[in-house]
Amino acid sequence: MTAEPGVTAPPRSKYLQIKDALLEAYIDGKPAGSALPPERVLAADFGVTRVTVRRAIDELESDGLVYRVQGGGTYSVGPSIAKSLRLTSFSEDVRARGRTPSSRLLEVAHGAAGDEVGRSLHLSPGDGVVTVRRLRMADGEPMCLEVCALAAATVPGLEDLDLTGSLYELLERHYGIAPTRAEQLIEATVLDEHDAAMLGVPPFSAALRATRTSYDSRGGPVEYAVTTYRADRYSLRFAVRRD
Repeated sequence: MTAEPGVTAPPRSKYLQIKDALLEAYIDGKPAGSALPPERVLAADFGVTRVTVRRAIDELESDGLVYRVQGGGTYSVGPSIAKSLRLTSFSEDVRARGRTPSSRLLEVAHGAAGDEVGRSLHLSPGDGVVTVRRLRMADGEPMCLEVCALAAATVPGLEDLDLTGSLYELLERHYGIAPTRAEQLIEATVLDEHDAAMLGVPPFSAALRATRTSYDSRGGPVEYAVTTYRADRYSLRFAVRRD
């Protein structure tokens, strides 16, 4: 809407001006986890009350640009990882954003496939699988929890290998197995206290859960994986077309 000649547009609210200033000074282009100054310092710098500063920070938090730690300050979220619908590994996604992927191995366990995993991997419920649980990180920041199950017969000795890198690269290098396509279901969820603590967010924070079965070029199932992503760090990107 264009103002009529001679009519001055109302000034932008002070808290929104402060929001813009904070965005430019402490958030844009800054790494995740960069600290904002305390509210009392910002209030003095801008010559406003702490209530006004708090409202500006509330706006930034609502936009998903900062997060608060009770008694510990306010920090920038940093860039999110955009996940396309191409079949890529976590490591590939993170490297594509110019960040460094890493993993913390939580558990490697042998056991029976059970109904759901067996059905996905074309195994009987009693057939053996290897389950790998990992915390995946970008530049050392927790991003997602990943649980992968593979048919034990296809990956002998997997537990003796370095599982802190890309699983897809490891499968191809050591076993000649290369996933080429996948079926994936993505659902919204919330984090329980345990998973939230692992990911460094408050309990019951929003998350995305991806359940994926990947296949090789012959159509054989390779991996059944359930990955729980922090919703404040991950987004999904895909193209749509109207036929």
